[in-house]
Amino acid sequence: MAKKFLTKKSSYYYHLPPELIAQYPKDKRDESLLLCLDRKTGKIEHTKFKKITNYFHKGDVLVLNKTKVIPARLLGHKTTGAKVEIFLLNQKSSDSWECLVKPGRKLKIGSRVEIAKDFTAQVIDYAQEGARIVKFNWQGDFWDNLEKYGKMPLPPYIKREAEDKDKQTYQTVYAKVRGSVAAPTAGLHFTQQILAELAAKGVEIVEVILDVGLGTFRPVKTDDIQYHKMHSEHCQISQHTAQRINLAKDEGRRVIAVGTTSTRTLESFAENNRVQAGSHWTDIFIYPGKKIQIIDGLLTNFHMPESTLLMLVSAFAGYENIMNAYKIAVEKKYRFFSYGDAMLII
Repeated sequence: MAKKFLTKKSSYYYHLPPELIAQYPKDKRDESLLLCLDRKTGKIEHTKFKKITNYFHKGDVLVLNKTKVIPARLLGHKTTGAKVEIFLLNQKSSDSWECLVKPGRKLKIGSRVEIAKDFTAQVIDYAQEGARIVKFNWQGDFWDNLEKYGKMPLPPYIKREAEDKDKQTYQTVYAKVRGSVAAPTAGLHFTQQILAELAAKGVEIVEVILDVGLGTFRPVKTDDIQYHKMHSEHCQISQHTAQRINLAKDEGRRVIAVGTTSTRTLESFAENNRVQAGSHWTDIFIYPGKKIQIIDGLLTNFHMPESTLLMLVSAFAGYENIMNAYKIAVEKKYRFFSYGDAMLII
């Protein structure tokens, strides 16, 4: 049973000076700082991400989320000339998406939006929580048009407009499968060279998919976190990945997840300390007191106060360890959130 205070949202508050929220990434991905936390002893070490291979052993299994962020923000105007924004959430059919729209009151069913001469949209239905179902019309290839006219969906705490270079920097080097509207940010630090170094050391690299939704930024509004409802996100694990992870568990080798998205995927497919292959929607919420079955290590970024992500890492590493590590990270002026520095918990 979790200690009573661990289910209070306020227990996960910490003071973060706004200037520590990274607005841009480092020039080189692997130049980020890396805080290494031993979850058994609470010991902390400080290094650079490019030295992360020092913390891996031969036989470790590294789990990556290979989802690819789409440039989901589209800016256009109605036939009246009014400016509008369409934010893609989930694809419903070959030409229609569930979307957030601004300003919502002006985009009723039948509203038409011109994004470009050859790329237009029409609201065809209402969806839950103020969203809309939007049908698109285009010439050529839809994804080419989206790449051309869409902007990367930077998180709300990055107080600037997305730039062209964000299409590279807000994407992992191993992204393969389109579907996310937010990056699995722990993976942003990896370079192909570091992945090659890990493979050369005998680290086995496997992949899962979780399409990261806007729910990752959804604040906890209940004082008792047990009553918080997570948004569902689609995830999948291949037979190959499940077999490699289960073999590692059988042989006592470590499974290290890159990011909270990989962790939630593994744990949502976990049964009796083994992973089942498959594909489903998950709204799993991991916080102290919840059992974590699969992972032995976690690479993650620094998360927002009172967020579900901070609660997840507290469940894995121990509440006191995490709150102490965050206090030290603030003191040492680590960079926080999506474009910030990283933490390895082992």
